Amino acid sequence: MSQTTIISFFKYSGLKNKWNAFGRMGRPPILKNKIKGLTFFKALGTGSGNGFSIMPDFSTYGFILVFNNEDLAKDFLKNDVIKDYTATASSFSHILMHNIKSHGKWSNQNPFKSSVEFDKEIPLAVITRATIKPKLAYQFWKNVPSVSKSMDNYEELTFSKGIGEFPLLMQATFSVWSSGKAMMDYAYNNPKHAEMIKKTRELDWYSEELFARFQPFYQEGDLIPRMIK
Repeated sequence: MSQTTIISFFKYSGLKNKWNAFGRMGRPPILKNKIKGLTFFKALGTGSGNGFSIMPDFSTYGFILVFNNEDLAKDFLKNDVIKDYTATASSFSHILMHNIKSHGKWSNQNPFKSSVEFDKEIPLAVITRATIKPKLAYQFWKNVPSVSKSMDNYEELTFSKGIGEFPLLMQATFSVWSSGKAMMDYAYNNPKHAEMIKKTRELDWYSEELFARFQPFYQEGDLIPRMIK
C-alpha cells in the first residue's frame, strides 16, 4: 500500500491550554512512543497569516507524520497519544494524503515518496518549506507580506496556514486548493507570487527548501473546511 502523510492541526482557547500546547512542541508525546511504520515526524507551530508569517499563532499547533502505508496511518489516529493533543482542543483536523511529487529536502532528506498521478480536477494540498539563511532573513521577511496578501479572498484556496519548526528561520506553508487547476492558475498567473519566485532564485534566500504536492484522500475533524466527499 502507498506511503501516507498525515498533517494535523489543533486549536486551543484559554491561557492554560495554549501554554500546555506550546510545551508539547518541545516535548512531543509522539516521540515518547514507538509508533509502528512512522518514518518521519515534525512538531509544528503556526503563524497568524495564511502563508509564511513573522507573527506566531499561539492558539494553533500541529504535526506532520509519514507512514509506510494507509492502514498504519489510520491506526495512528486511534492511538492514545492523540488524546494528549485533542483532550483540551476546541477544534482539530487530520488530513491523510498521498504524495504526487516532491523535490528538495527537509532536514537533509526528502521524506515523501510519489505514489499517485496529478489530477487537476480534484483537491490538491501543497507544502512549501524552507530554511532561511540568517543573514538574509530581514530581506526575506520584508518581501513576504505582499505575497501572503495576494492569497486573501482567493475563493479556490480552501485552507492555508503558515507552519514551522523554529520561528523566523524554519518556515513552511500548508495550503489546500479546490483543485489542482486552481493552484496552477494562482502559481502561474499571480504577479506577486511570480515576483517572489524570481527573487528567490536571484537572491538565494534558502539553505534548504522543499516543495511537495499531495492528493488528500481522508479527513477528520472540523478545523479545516471539508473538501473530501
